[in-house]
Amino acid sequence: MAIAGWPWRWDERTRVMGIVNADPDSFAGDAVTTAEQAQWMATEMVAAGAEIIDVGGESTRPGADPVSPDEQVRRVVPLIGAIRAVLDTPISIDTSSAVVAGAALDAGADIVNDVRGLRTDPDLAPLCAARQVPLVVVHNQRGRAGSGDVMADVRAGLEESLAIAAAAGVADDRIVVDPGFGFGWTPDENLELLRRLPELAALGHPVLVGVSRKSTIGTVLGDRPVGGRLHGSVAAAVMAVVGGAALVRVHDVAPTVDAVRLVDAVLRAGRGPS
Repeated sequence: MAIAGWPWRWDERTRVMGIVNADPDSFAGDAVTTAEQAQWMATEMVAAGAEIIDVGGESTRPGADPVSPDEQVRRVVPLIGAIRAVLDTPISIDTSSAVVAGAALDAGADIVNDVRGLRTDPDLAPLCAARQVPLVVVHNQRGRAGSGDVMADVRAGLEESLAIAAAAGVADDRIVVDPGFGFGWTPDENLELLRRLPELAALGHPVLVGVSRKSTIGTVLGDRPVGGRLHGSVAAAVMAVVGGAALVRVHDVAPTVDAVRLVDAVLRAGRGPS
């Protein structure tokens, strides 16, 4: 897979994606509102080892109000432009809207990250195909009837998203899959999803996992508030890497990078990151 003109081999090391959130309704309480804040945050993340910066302008927490494409564009485009002005690190746009994705790509983004798995905007997959950009498809269980088997539902949902991408002409080797930790699951189901993550390898795509600061971590740790979930988030990221994740999406880059580098050193025959 080529990202921002560079070939990426997902078997080299675990990649860490840092989150820059432009929605004040973010559950994590980390929203940025100015280009200067975005530049500083992204620069700090890259210095700590992040290899992708993920920018989003719409909260996806349960019960969040939808944000129009125009408002998302207003929020994210200046931030992406500011980050691109100081960094050549790949940038992903976290959106389910083709309008937002197109504007973000024009501003300097390189990747589209759709938490709704291409199921809400029929123009998004054709846009990704036409622009020949990498695409993350996320399984979102919200509003979907479950079968009683968490991983069977995740795989079925991702297979639907992969079919939509293929029909639009998105190259198969440009797709990353995300099981959608926290998107419509109970805490027990989220833990099962993490435990059974190796089963996603059968889909033949790199796996991204986003567990950072999510409510299941707080529940497991005794109703811990968002600000107290760092250690649990790092532990969950480690479990994801052990389970086969090639990429983890996180708020707290520095401690996560340290943790996954150690995991890589163990899992990759002592070679560690290159």
